[in-house]
Amino acid sequence: MLAVVCPGQGSQSPGMLAPWLELPGVADQLAAFSQASGTDLVAHGTVSDADAIRDTAVAQPLIVSSSLVALRAVLDGAPATGIVDITAGHSVGEFAAAAVAGVFDDAAAVGLVTARARFMALAAAATPTGMSAVVGGDPQEVLAAIEAAGLFPANVNSAGQVVAAGSFEGLAALAAAPPAKARVIALQVAGAFHTPFMQPALDSFATVAAGWPAADPSLGLLSNADGATYAQIDAAGAGGAVGGPFGSRQDVLRRLADQIVAPVRWDLCQEQLIALGVTGLLELAPGGVLVGLARRSLPGVETVAIKSPADLDAAHDLVARHSTAASNATAPTTSSPEKDSK
Repeated sequence: MLAVVCPGQGSQSPGMLAPWLELPGVADQLAAFSQASGTDLVAHGTVSDADAIRDTAVAQPLIVSSSLVALRAVLDGAPATGIVDITAGHSVGEFAAAAVAGVFDDAAAVGLVTARARFMALAAAATPTGMSAVVGGDPQEVLAAIEAAGLFPANVNSAGQVVAAGSFEGLAALAAAPPAKARVIALQVAGAFHTPFMQPALDSFATVAAGWPAADPSLGLLSNADGATYAQIDAAGAGGAVGGPFGSRQDVLRRLADQIVAPVRWDLCQEQLIALGVTGLLELAPGGVLVGLARRSLPGVETVAIKSPADLDAAHDLVARHSTAASNATAPTTSSPEKDSK
């Protein structure tokens, strides 16, 4: 069973789109994404420096665009429904994952995430805050130390990695007195994302998201709020919407907005991937972070991270060996005994 996962903010690097532009059709894709975002993504993905692409308003559409360019290269014109079994994204990566699942077309995903990014950048500028990764330590002691410092656990990525977010004073206090056997590493992000500091961004973005053109998911999609599939969310009826077999677009749009202030529970997403029986995990560009987490948390699951077109052969090989959707699509049909006897 194949999972396709999409990375979050902080995965970008200078020049990351340059090798992709050598592939046929990518220049046209990026031109459409640049128009949807109102940002010159080609320039930011080829010549802008690290400081320029750290800007939230640039980083988020750039990362989602990179993921979707890689996705289309892997699919090579085939529909995702015939290849991908389940998809999920970390934070902003959930917008790319929603496009994988058919909730948005690619340009619409980039356009919507651009609105999110701009509102979050404004909220971050209004109150200077930051984020730090806490690596190692006892999970309960780490959470207690984060709370004691007046911070929030913005990302729970695994039992050994939690991202704390909040004031610079609180982050400095946590770094000065880290939990036992833990390291505190400052992250290159522009604000305390996935915390109450982002409430102004949520207030502005929720209306935009609610009215955005979208379709019900056409394959399995996880929410990074709790690791639930949108089919499970729909069945529970918590959002009041009734969708197709893989969930409702209304629930996806609502949760994509709510995640601005809610913690990312990637640990629960990984638990869900295990529960679903995933055997192969493909991380779209700019890949590496989620595969690193998977190698520690998903024993026995084969992984490939796409960083450049040089990784496409390995990606195609992983897909061929693990995609249940592809196997089902190519499996020969057999006649039933009833038909054979007539």
